[in-house]
Amino acid sequence: MRGRGRRLARLNTAKRGLVVAGHGRHVLVETPEGERLICHPRGKKNHAVVGDRVRFAPSGDEGVIDSVDERRNLFWRQDEIRSKSFASNLDRILVLIAAEPEFSEAQLARALIAAEAQHIEPFIALNKSDLVEAFERAWERLVVYQHMGYHVMPLSLRLSGDVDRAHLLKHLHGGTTLLLGPSGAGKSTLINLLVPRAQAVTGEISQALNSGRHTTTSTTWYWVDEDKRTALIDSPGFQEFGLHHIDPMQLAALMPDLKPHVANCRFYNCTHLHEPGCGVLAAVGTAANGISPSRHRIYADLFAELSAPRY
Repeated sequence: MRGRGRRLARLNTAKRGLVVAGHGRHVLVETPEGERLICHPRGKKNHAVVGDRVRFAPSGDEGVIDSVDERRNLFWRQDEIRSKSFASNLDRILVLIAAEPEFSEAQLARALIAAEAQHIEPFIALNKSDLVEAFERAWERLVVYQHMGYHVMPLSLRLSGDVDRAHLLKHLHGGTTLLLGPSGAGKSTLINLLVPRAQAVTGEISQALNSGRHTTTSTTWYWVDEDKRTALIDSPGFQEFGLHHIDPMQLAALMPDLKPHVANCRFYNCTHLHEPGCGVLAAVGTAANGISPSRHRIYADLFAELSAPRY
């Protein structure tokens, strides 16, 4: 009872804050007054991620996290060894790709599946519309995603900054958006367009987390407006975006083009890979409301990945 009493006493005197950056066991927490300070977990593991609302106890010029408020959702990244959460409490996902370099549909699918799994609204922005021929080819590849119901937005961040900024702000206003995208798509340009102080903010955060014993941040929260109602979270490593927290048997239900055909399968435990009487396989390559062969290949590859044993 003494331990429980001490914990309740800490929570009663704890301050509240928002996690705005982090790497490893250290996070940067912003208080409602706008003060930012480094915080550490009370135990061995750090369970706080960018976007979390936390309670912390000040300790000198730093703090100790006592608890993390209940989350609305949680996003994960993946490496060859483990999954690791990195962002929470999101209102939408913005997947930024470009006409050049050519984007990977497999990477795009991973982001959209993760958004579906967490019931988060995703939308796709295709940058570099000034590269006419390359853009037309890329846009044609995205038609199937528009048919699935995803919003696809054309951008030319290099040439139409002011117009694109107004267009983006209309979609991002009043919520927290996670920005995802591969190298070369224009993420830095987009962030600097929406957050003119972005480089200064990143520098301040890196300096804080590098003060003698901390490493640089990998995921960063930016306030887009002065009244702090609209936020953008940037996280590098699109290729590391992981899905291993998803049951492979639930995968088809998270892909809007496959989902309607699952009900037509003969077997309730159909993997949609080889079974007779599979409604999904019957729809692959068909003209009306069908599934493209490339999308089914993505499904098959992800199913195999998620079914493989983890060490």
